[in-house]
Amino acid sequence: MAADSVIHYPSGKDEEDNDHRVPCGLSGEMANHRGFTLVELMVTVAIIGILAAIAYPNYTQYVQRSNRAEARSVLLEAAQYLERVYTLTNDYTVNQGGNPLVLPAGLNQAPKQGAARYNIGFAVQASQNYRLQAVPAGVMAGDACGTLTLDSTGVRGADGNVDDCWGR
Repeated sequence: MAADSVIHYPSGKDEEDNDHRVPCGLSGEMANHRGFTLVELMVTVAIIGILAAIAYPNYTQYVQRSNRAEARSVLLEAAQYLERVYTLTNDYTVNQGGNPLVLPAGLNQAPKQGAARYNIGFAVQASQNYRLQAVPAGVMAGDACGTLTLDSTGVRGADGNVDDCWGR
């Protein structure tokens, strides 16, 4: 600073003696401020809100698709199990011991462990045909595809659009 613009401090010492001090009052130069203004914070919050509004629905759709894929996988495994039993007994209603056939643990829900998102069951028609179904449960209860089905001839079905529900 020039000699004619000396800033006076309350302690009575002049600027030359106190180069490291911040001037008192608003008449001197402002010290470096650190931090954000309210406008900057509000803009940041708005941007985060917009990104969240776009990302969250996409994320939930991805989770639903992955849960459906797991249900389809379990349905196909259950179909293989029923076909293996049929090759041994020539019947979809009884197992090798002559007892009523039930799906083993791991094929009665999707995912195989943890909370069920789909309950897997089957119905036999005239001991020669079956229909497997994956009924949504828990977080998938409101899924647009609803119940996924698979029958003994390989025909796939769903409450929603079959191509969308089985295709992805």
